[in-house]
Amino acid sequence: MITAGIDIGSITAKAAISQDGKILGSRVMFTGYNAVQAGKNVIEELTKEIGIPMEKIEAVVATGYGRNSVAFATRAITEITCHGVGAHFLNPDIRFIIDIGGQDSKVIRIDEQGKVVDFAMNDKCAAGTGRFLEVMARALEVDLDGFGKICLQADTPSKISSICTVFAESEVISLISKGETRENIIAGIHESVASRVSALAKRVGVMEPVMMTGGVAKNIGAVRALEAKLETTIQVSEYAQVNGAIGAAILAGREI
Repeated sequence: MITAGIDIGSITAKAAISQDGKILGSRVMFTGYNAVQAGKNVIEELTKEIGIPMEKIEAVVATGYGRNSVAFATRAITEITCHGVGAHFLNPDIRFIIDIGGQDSKVIRIDEQGKVVDFAMNDKCAAGTGRFLEVMARALEVDLDGFGKICLQADTPSKISSICTVFAESEVISLISKGETRENIIAGIHESVASRVSALAKRVGVMEPVMMTGGVAKNIGAVRALEAKLETTIQVSEYAQVNGAIGAAILAGREI
C-alpha cells in the first residue's frame, strides 16, 4: 500500500510517500504565491525522484494552512493531528512536540498512540517563528542556514525586549550601531524566540521526551536555546521539516 502526505505551509510545501509503514522519500520546495500549483509540483517532483507513478498512490492526505488547495487529496486533515502522528511514527516514545514553522509556532502534547491531548499556537504574530529569524538574519546580513551556528559563539547574549518583529528589527539595528557583536545579537534573537515558544509550551505542560519539528528545527541555535529554557533535551529527526507530511501519509494509509 503506497500513500502520500502533502503539507502546504506558508513558506514551503512538503511531500512524503510511504509504503507499508516505511518512508520511501520526501521533498521540500517553496510554496510561492500559488498554493494549488505548489501542491502539484511537490508531489510530482517526489514521484519522479523515487520512480513511483502517481497512479500507484492509493490515497493522499493534505495538511497545512493550504491543505484545502490540494484538490486531488483524498482528505484534508489539520497539521496539529498530522504532526502528532508524524512524531509518533518517527519515535513512539515522544510525548511533546514543538513545531516552529514559517509564520506560526505550535506546541502539541500527545499520548502513547500519538493522539493529540492538548496544544497551543502562536499564529497572531511573527515573533517566535521562522519568519522572525529570517527578518533578523537579513538585518544582520547573515545567511539563514548559518544563523544558528553563529549564536553558539556568543559570550553574552544581547537583550531583545521587543515582542513585535518590526520593533525588534529596529532594536537589532540599534544594537549594531552601539557596537554589539554580531554573535551576541544573534544569540539574543534566538533567546527571544525561545522565550516566546517556551512560554507557550509551559502553558500546555511539557512532557518528556520532546521532539522539535518544522524548518526551524534545522537551526541548532534555536534548538539549544529552547533546551536551556525548558531544561530538557530536544530530539530532532532528519525528517523534522517534513514531519507533518509524514503524518499525513500515515493517516492516508489509515483512510484506506
